[in-house]
Amino acid sequence: MRSEAAPQPGGLERFASPGKGRGLRALRRYAVGELLFSCPAYTAVLTVSERGGHCDGCFARKEGLSKCGRCKQAFYCNVECQKEDWPMHKLECSAMCAFGQNWNPSETVRLTARILAKQKIHPERTQSEKLLAVKEFESHLDKLDNEKRELIQNDIAALHHFYSKHMEYPDNAALVVLFAQVNCNGFTIEDEELSHLGSAIFPDVALMNHSCCPNVIVTYKGTLAEVRAVKEIEPGEEVFTSYIDLLYPTEDRNDRLRDSYFFTCDCRECTMKEKDKEKLKIRKLNDPPSAEAVRDMIKYARNVIEEFRRAKHYKSPSELLEICELSLDKMGAVFEDSNVYMLHMMYQAMGVCLYVQDWEGALRYGQKIIRPYSKHYPSYSLNVASMWLKLGRLYMALENRPAGDKALKKAIAIMEVAHGKDHPYISEIKKELEDH
Repeated sequence: MRSEAAPQPGGLERFASPGKGRGLRALRRYAVGELLFSCPAYTAVLTVSERGGHCDGCFARKEGLSKCGRCKQAFYCNVECQKEDWPMHKLECSAMCAFGQNWNPSETVRLTARILAKQKIHPERTQSEKLLAVKEFESHLDKLDNEKRELIQNDIAALHHFYSKHMEYPDNAALVVLFAQVNCNGFTIEDEELSHLGSAIFPDVALMNHSCCPNVIVTYKGTLAEVRAVKEIEPGEEVFTSYIDLLYPTEDRNDRLRDSYFFTCDCRECTMKEKDKEKLKIRKLNDPPSAEAVRDMIKYARNVIEEFRRAKHYKSPSELLEICELSLDKMGAVFEDSNVYMLHMMYQAMGVCLYVQDWEGALRYGQKIIRPYSKHYPSYSLNVASMWLKLGRLYMALENRPAGDKALKKAIAIMEVAHGKDHPYISEIKKELEDH
């Protein structure tokens, strides 16, 4: 199958978006599924847990990767990938040998070290910066509270600690700006099941503003970001992506946007709040809960979500599953199963079941999640596609071929629009269907 030619951002222009600062605007019509543009990573870093399964250079997923002869911790497709990645990998190679088990900079620190190295090696504008340069990134420095400033200082200390032998650093003030820019403009690269693969900088993709009713979606082919239309886009229309998970109600989405990106969204969904009632659906009971009881349960739900997020770092799978089951039990007295807070905890429970290879348990949760997901998320959502994909693979593992077939085909239908028909992930899923 012929690969799509990567369009230059010719049918697009950078413009001043009223009330939003810079933005991206279409100069021609784009159909659903059409590729608007692609952007190679300015720099990228593979997450440590995926080493050995993916190439550290191009992020390709394959078996039989060759490891770096020095540190034995970075893996590559071939000599070409290794050579291309060496200017970045050399920042870490000898340090990983020297620090051994104590080498543990965060992904943000690793990515920022690579930006500094890239700026030194390649001070001129790159292929990733046709519309927006890294140096132009917003830092929102004036909006950082003391806690965020302290976290940045911790990152700067880690940068000096783990990279001092290989780096020439700008002064502290410039590093604060750079870390603030990375925090607002960095991207996480995920696979077809939305598992985290790494972090990257895609300057031209970062030009797009946010909407909770996006008209494009960003997907990844290795370390290349691709932007496709998920709604018809007319000439003169602004191109909007979503910065956040769109499952949650308006108040939660805007809390997240304010905390991470320092703005409140004024899209149609945030103004009209049309989906909020369904997202916060209450059980139909003979004795319906009072408004206060509902408010208290929403507060409990938000707290338990945060508690679980922290607990993931130190509790065992059985303890995590218990948190999920107890919270679902408590919330289920007031909320419908399709309520997004119920869905959030079911999704976490499904993740724990997958981790401990309890396929039946994971399938039970997934079956409850998929229909409400399809209703709450926009069309061509990666969250819905990845849930169909997980269900399909679970059905196949449990030898329910007809259900597996149906679920995988539903995943493919979404992914052909979001990822493009020639994406390697789609070829892999089609092969899974043939092999069964």
